[in-house]
Amino acid sequence: MSAKAEFTKKEKNTGELKFEIDQDTIKKGLDTAFDRVKKNLNVPGFRKGRVPRQIFNRMYGEEALYEDALNAVLPEAYDKAVSDTAVEPVDQPQISVESMEKGKPWAISATITVKPEVKLGDYTGLEVKKQKRNVMKTDVEARLAELQKQQAELVLKDGKAENGDTVVIDYVGTVDGKEFDGGSAQNYSLELGSGSFIPGFEDELVGHSADEDVDVNVTFPEDYQAKDLAGKKAIFKTKIHEVKTKELPELDDDFAKDVDEDVDTLDALKKKIHDELKDQKKQTAEENIQEEAISAAVKNAKIDEVPQAMIDTEVSNQMNQYLSNLRRQGIDPKLYYQMTGTTEDDLKKQFSNDAEERVKTDLVIEAIVAKENIKPTEDEIKDEVKSLADEYNMDEKAVRNALTDDMLAHDISAKKAIELIVDSAVEK
Repeated sequence: MSAKAEFTKKEKNTGELKFEIDQDTIKKGLDTAFDRVKKNLNVPGFRKGRVPRQIFNRMYGEEALYEDALNAVLPEAYDKAVSDTAVEPVDQPQISVESMEKGKPWAISATITVKPEVKLGDYTGLEVKKQKRNVMKTDVEARLAELQKQQAELVLKDGKAENGDTVVIDYVGTVDGKEFDGGSAQNYSLELGSGSFIPGFEDELVGHSADEDVDVNVTFPEDYQAKDLAGKKAIFKTKIHEVKTKELPELDDDFAKDVDEDVDTLDALKKKIHDELKDQKKQTAEENIQEEAISAAVKNAKIDEVPQAMIDTEVSNQMNQYLSNLRRQGIDPKLYYQMTGTTEDDLKKQFSNDAEERVKTDLVIEAIVAKENIKPTEDEIKDEVKSLADEYNMDEKAVRNALTDDMLAHDISAKKAIELIVDSAVEK
């Protein structure tokens, strides 16, 4: 294969990889190239595809096969050169042929972009903010209040409408005295203060009562989705039929049973809420500690400029993963873009925002794995396969076929490095 290989670093993240392709490999490449070429050769005295190699060399010269031969052997030769020099390319190489002399090894050079060097700083014993895990009585009461609102019933109200009340209305909208599509409705229930209508519409109905007629004067926003209405003034002739207010249920045992069929009393509901909030706060605390500790480890490290190719790859991977998750939910990407009013470029920008920071985090984690010589055991790899199979409802064999041992080992090692950072963090 490649007789020898040497990597010379040039600028921050680029370098030149020089390697040779030996005569045995060249011969195999020439044989492969000739087998491809001879199928289409028409030489008098020989059937198509039956021209002897010596005749071809005499007529065209062996050099005529060099380009095809190089294309045949270059990928494997390049991969071996990369392996021999232990470099980590992050983009496609720019290949240059230095020499292809007959009877001698072929000399090749490749300009490559490699991972930036990482000099680790402190990554254990990092100080993070003290997290709140206690559940206060007010937390439980706030959750109960939310449940009360969810169980509230709308009842007719005598008097003027206020924010939070629901009005049942007919309305007809006009612009420049003319009605427009979608500008009218009958017996429409609108919660005042919900912000579901054009800005200003709901405010104009506050302070009015049932059976009143109100001229609502508003201006459509400049970025309104219907371009023919954007920025224009409109009048909505509105009839208020009813004003309704929310009536909250009593906080008693019956309320508790209505909210949660697994409890019989209000005290039992309070305890269940307390336990759920405690679990939530514990999980939130763990997530905050992990985020803060990893961020500190990355900040403490010195990293050369991140190549754009790595950032582009990260964005692409994130987009593919996001769209794959949508497909698993039965949502086609085109439908998603229509539903959200976005484009592929919008999604790309979204994942581009912190892509460089995600790449730096990955680089620091990999550097910790290398420094700590973290290597997963066979049992840990088996457990990871089982966990992934359960998570994605797949057969374990299918997971094994989809992921190599190296990929699994990389992910497990990264998790163990993160555990090392987080478990040693100190709350202050």
